[in-house]
Amino acid sequence: MSVLFEQLDFVENPLYESVIADILTQKYSVVEQFFTAEEVAALRDSLMEKHQLDAFKKAAIGNRVNETIEKSIRGDVILWIDEVNANATEQLFFDKINHLVGYLNKTCFMGILQKEFHYALYPKGTYYKRHLDTFQNDDRRKLSFVCYLNDEDWQPENGGELVLYLDENGVEQEKVIYPFPGRVVIFESQVIEHEVKPVDTQRLSITGWLKTR
Repeated sequence: MSVLFEQLDFVENPLYESVIADILTQKYSVVEQFFTAEEVAALRDSLMEKHQLDAFKKAAIGNRVNETIEKSIRGDVILWIDEVNANATEQLFFDKINHLVGYLNKTCFMGILQKEFHYALYPKGTYYKRHLDTFQNDDRRKLSFVCYLNDEDWQPENGGELVLYLDENGVEQEKVIYPFPGRVVIFESQVIEHEVKPVDTQRLSITGWLKTR
């Protein structure tokens, strides 16, 4: 009886369904309206407020068990965020992420049980060389998630584009994605190598991973 009620309660979400279809067919999805313009602006303000408090740290390579800071590979500064200490704006962000995770687990049986997110700020001239979002000693990351928080007047010439390296029938193809404000990119962490091209203007985002146990 409980299974029947769960099925009756389920409401199909067209946005999430398009994400699922994209990931199944091409292993990544680009979403333009995951957050509203007002939510993006509030998250941008939250990021900048904390950056002005000098709370950000140089990003490292490797996971938290085995990490090193290597400026020749990546130049961003980050601040980890979590639900326990989230402000009202960040809590709204996590509410939407949790709703997505619940939907993915219910419809795709993905087994996502954990998540980790941080603010990321790339100063002018920085970049992140080609890499894969998984580690030799930790393969729990299932999906990578990036939400861009750049200013509304962001232009392609500002740089900082994300490049996904895709395997098209054995031939490598490059998918270039510009970090326009509000744009969300979701892709398979263990499959798609990617990089951030050099930034000409300060680049802002929230980046994170949906993880299995």
